[in-house]
Amino acid sequence: MSISINSLKVEFSAKCLFDNISYIINRKDKIALVGKNGAGKSTMLKIIAGIQKPTSGSVSVPRNTTIGYLPQHMTLNDTSTVIDEVRTAFSHIREMHESLDHMTAELSERTDYESREYQELIEAMTAMSDRIAMEESDNCEAEMEKTLLGLGFTRDDFNRPTAEFSGGWRMRIELAKLLLTRPDVLLLDEPTNHLDIESIQWLENFLITKANAVVLVSHDRAFIDNVTNRTIEISLGKIYDYSVNYTKYVALRAERLEQQMRAYQNQQKMIKDTEDFIERFRYKATKSVQVQSRIKQLAKIERLEVDEVDTSHLNLKFPPAPRSGDYPVIADNLGKAYGEHQVFDHATFTIKRGEKVAFVGKNGEGKSTLVKCIMNEIPYTGSLKIGHNVKIGYFAQNQAQLLDGEITVFDTIDRVAVGDIRTKIRDILGAFMFGGEASDKKVKVLSGGEKTRLAMIRLLLEPVNLLILDEPTNHLDMKTKDILKEAIKEFDGTVIVVSHDREFLDGLVEKVYEFGGGQVRECLGGIYEFLEKKKLASLAELERSVPAARNETTTKNATTKNAADAVSPREQRKLSYAEQREREKFIRKARKKVEEAEAEVNRLEHEIAEIEEQISSGSTQSDIYERHAETTRQLENAMSVWELATIEYEDLERTN
Repeated sequence: MSISINSLKVEFSAKCLFDNISYIINRKDKIALVGKNGAGKSTMLKIIAGIQKPTSGSVSVPRNTTIGYLPQHMTLNDTSTVIDEVRTAFSHIREMHESLDHMTAELSERTDYESREYQELIEAMTAMSDRIAMEESDNCEAEMEKTLLGLGFTRDDFNRPTAEFSGGWRMRIELAKLLLTRPDVLLLDEPTNHLDIESIQWLENFLITKANAVVLVSHDRAFIDNVTNRTIEISLGKIYDYSVNYTKYVALRAERLEQQMRAYQNQQKMIKDTEDFIERFRYKATKSVQVQSRIKQLAKIERLEVDEVDTSHLNLKFPPAPRSGDYPVIADNLGKAYGEHQVFDHATFTIKRGEKVAFVGKNGEGKSTLVKCIMNEIPYTGSLKIGHNVKIGYFAQNQAQLLDGEITVFDTIDRVAVGDIRTKIRDILGAFMFGGEASDKKVKVLSGGEKTRLAMIRLLLEPVNLLILDEPTNHLDMKTKDILKEAIKEFDGTVIVVSHDREFLDGLVEKVYEFGGGQVRECLGGIYEFLEKKKLASLAELERSVPAARNETTTKNATTKNAADAVSPREQRKLSYAEQREREKFIRKARKKVEEAEAEVNRLEHEIAEIEEQISSGSTQSDIYERHAETTRQLENAMSVWELATIEYEDLERTN
């Protein structure tokens, strides 16, 4: 399977977005599409997905190749429960059967056994058989459960109506459906915008270990670094293809631009020397032959271009922060509940002046709720003190709605800028993608993302000493995030950042507050020290953390403790001994299930190796490919059984 993009050209009005672009997407490619905002990354995904037509050129997709596309924005279904909506991912199985029947019929009629097309048809049949077998197996429900848990849902969420969830959570439902269809090519446009750190790490692991070809657009540098092995840059209508991840691409791109610049400068010098010669000897009869030769030479030169490079060295600095008290935020037994749902309780912590801290955790665990408590927007229990002379600058998604739609982008910033920064307003706007005529647009005509960026700039120029930023990077490209990050690092006030962007938080915060299970826990050190301690990169670790089960265990333990308080020490010991024996029995059963699952995995791996050896030795058995597909399906199921058995066993061991 490979998708071929051939001589692609796209024009909007007088602007050429793509100019004669060609490349191939191979079976196991993990590609990052990069480039400035507006370079055409999302357009490229839409063209590959068949949603948008190019001006000229074509996209060649082999027959029976499946493509899954996740756009940034979509219309979502609100008429079913979460699990029922995700189950629709398997509604295409009938079509797959029809496709397999068609391929089987075609294979029986062909006699070109040695041709490449014949082999490709066999491979397509094998892949289709494998996919059908996996999706029709009993493993289907387990795969749905693992995917939903990995994307941050709890088992209690499965039977809730999708209408009860926010747009971000419904986007996760669509992502779950897409991943479960296991398409040959996954096209993902900013998939991490609505995910928290734990879910992003789960998605990373899924894309690395289970996905086929992936083409993604993301401004999350850590995410694309971990997932991709190829980087395609779109610049000035052309593409530059690098067989490396993003970090290595950045270094290679710098080398390329340096070489381009040297070649451009050499050519410019040669052109100038030639023009000087022509001008000097144009009217000398003795030099007329040489002059004509140089004129022809100049006309034949193919002029070199240098790729667009932002040569500005913008250093965005906040105004000096007014001095606040030593402790801008002091929380003591802070709690917040909505009805019977306790978001968090007994939160006790102190944020010192000048500290930069991160609030992290799964969505819905109380990060933004605590921010609203600090802003005194909602009531709470316990004590929360805001220090002396604290001036808060608060960025949240609804900040964009508070902008004056009748004034221009430039005036919006000009009204809050003070001091020397006023001389750099247009530079700042340019860095945040409001360069040129865009700065003279009225705010009311901006898109939601543009308004968000404008609200961010406005906030960063106000003289405050406590910055609270709730998901500030969702609509910023990598360069703009770097500018923002450096500005925050140099800010001499206090900063609270709610974010899932690991690369943005790395080197920025020195303390992490983790929200989860109704608690707020303090972790000294940066974001990667926190992640190392939590070992969140482990898929099994993530899948083991099931809040519902943990809450049931906590409740049960509390009930047991209360009952134990009412009986004698001897009765307590008998009760504990009986409980321990029962637990050990469960652990032994769980261990046996793991061992049996491991044995089955080993058996199937050995069987597949034998079949592949027969194939490589030229076996003519008619059913060998079907056997390979069936055994591969069985191995996939066995691996899932082993994963679930291991999770159950380790869960029991940990609570023993």
